[in-house]
Amino acid sequence: MDRWKRTDEIIDRIEQILIVIFLSSMILVASLQIILRNLFDTGLSWGDSLIRNLVLWIGFIGASLATREGKHITIDVVSRWLPSWGNRIVTLITHLFSFFICILLTYASVKFIKNEAQMGEKAFLKIPQWVLETILPITFGLMSFRFGLRFFKTLVIPGKVERMDQTGKER
Repeated sequence: MDRWKRTDEIIDRIEQILIVIFLSSMILVASLQIILRNLFDTGLSWGDSLIRNLVLWIGFIGASLATREGKHITIDVVSRWLPSWGNRIVTLITHLFSFFICILLTYASVKFIKNEAQMGEKAFLKIPQWVLETILPITFGLMSFRFGLRFFKTLVIPGKVERMDQTGKER
């Protein structure tokens, strides 16, 4: 289990670095576009497309990070009234369900990428559109991994229901 946790930590670090790089690039290109348009009546022909794709990448990497930290969207109505064994069962079901949904989304996004590759459309700077959309199966795959990891953690560690506080630490 420690090996999986270390792998998840390495992926987390890479995701955080990518978020910083992509967000910085997005701010830089957007600022440059504003300056070029307002002062020189021109702009980067590929700038707007790059920004749109960076928003996509940042959003999906952020979703993967939120899954890791347990800050994804949840509805927590029942667990307040359940005993600890009931919370454990609900948590197991929730993680397993989320795992299977993310697996299905990974599969669907791979099919989507294959269709996009067959279409042969280019995004900007002659980069194929499907290359920019590879973030979909990558992040859905990572979310599958993380929900699967949480499921097995909850299943293997007796009496422990993984809950996170506002800082992302287990409590």
